[in-house]
Amino acid sequence: MNDISLTLESRRDALCKLGMGSLATLLSGFGARGEKAPRRILLRSSWQTVNIGDIAHTPGVLRILKTHLPEVEVTLWPSNLDNGVDELLTTEFPGLKIAKKGSKELKQAFEECEFLLHGSGASLVAQKDVKRWHEETGKPYGVYGITFPLKKSSSTTVTSGEAMNEAIEILSGARFVYFRDSKSLALAKELGCTASVMEFGPDGAFACDLRDEEKASKFLDINGLEDGKFLCVIPRLRYTPYWAIKEGRSFDEVKHRRNEEMKEHDHAQLRKAIIEIVKQTDHKVLVCPEDRTQMSVGREMLYDPLPDEIKKRVVWRPDYWLPGEAVSVYLKSAGLFGNEMHSPIMCIGHGIPAVVCRWAEQTSKGYMWEDIGLGDWLFDLDDESQLPGIVPTVLEIAKDSGGAKQKADKAKTFVEKRQRETMDVLRGELG
Repeated sequence: MNDISLTLESRRDALCKLGMGSLATLLSGFGARGEKAPRRILLRSSWQTVNIGDIAHTPGVLRILKTHLPEVEVTLWPSNLDNGVDELLTTEFPGLKIAKKGSKELKQAFEECEFLLHGSGASLVAQKDVKRWHEETGKPYGVYGITFPLKKSSSTTVTSGEAMNEAIEILSGARFVYFRDSKSLALAKELGCTASVMEFGPDGAFACDLRDEEKASKFLDINGLEDGKFLCVIPRLRYTPYWAIKEGRSFDEVKHRRNEEMKEHDHAQLRKAIIEIVKQTDHKVLVCPEDRTQMSVGREMLYDPLPDEIKKRVVWRPDYWLPGEAVSVYLKSAGLFGNEMHSPIMCIGHGIPAVVCRWAEQTSKGYMWEDIGLGDWLFDLDDESQLPGIVPTVLEIAKDSGGAKQKADKAKTFVEKRQRETMDVLRGELG
């Protein structure tokens, strides 16, 4: 064979290899039978299970994905799935894959998933993990429904100094960042965040649709709580006393002192609202928890101090519950009020009226109520001038259930519109 023939043969081999490579690239997006392979997302979420709000983030985002991107395959990368939450999620979402820290499933997810989605939380909770994803894979990522806090609170990391600068750098590298309150969005921009898409995006828990009708019905029947004839109220201390419920968590004297200093101030208006509901309507009131520390707080600060005549129409729940039972109970209520955030979120997500009382230690997340058109149902307990408005507002919900429901439904519609729009952006990133 002469040199010309060798050259031609070499060229044919090279072209053949190039063609096969191009074909392999083309076929990599298809399954064994030639169907287009599913797009795969790695969802970083599930921070803890001692709070039904932290639990609700994950099924909420999963529900949004299932509703708007049903063809997408999701793998969950959790921090904590104890207390039966793993079974709860796999039952509700049968196709869900779970890849725990250090597992072979997580290694596989890093290889197969095309996009990492950081779920809702009190901050960029998994900052180190997002950084790891970016450094190890070079693949895109996005952040969905977070607060960006400047100060340390009872449930957030410190975003100041070096950690804050790193957070801004990571957020700037995201394909999109959705902040669950506009004050967080403004702060991130002020600090130099340059992500191409930075907008208000509702907390994922708005879409939490878990149900446990059997447990809820039994609880309601035992306690004589009739459909639409009771309101729920949730207590909360300034700082969650995790040292009382988490093994290895040391007692914090500073936070405990602050809790003791403010607990009467922060629950006085809630007690007054309970009393007036009983006096002025035929409704009952359910004192219930959002986290494992609040049953005792509810008894001490809301139930025990009530006059005996009022107590006859007030129910105190002595044990913790999971989101399915809680949502099923909330749906039967006329509304909810209190010092927590995520039970109100789950209520509005189903068109149930909800009043939020907030303070500085909770960061800026409460201001999302203004962002979704419910500023009249938001009260800042650090502003004494706002306190007198709490009882009349709760009473109005109890007395005008139709008007309150209409207002809640309007906020729900707005939230669902934003969910749809955010998923359109994610769909575009997945090609």
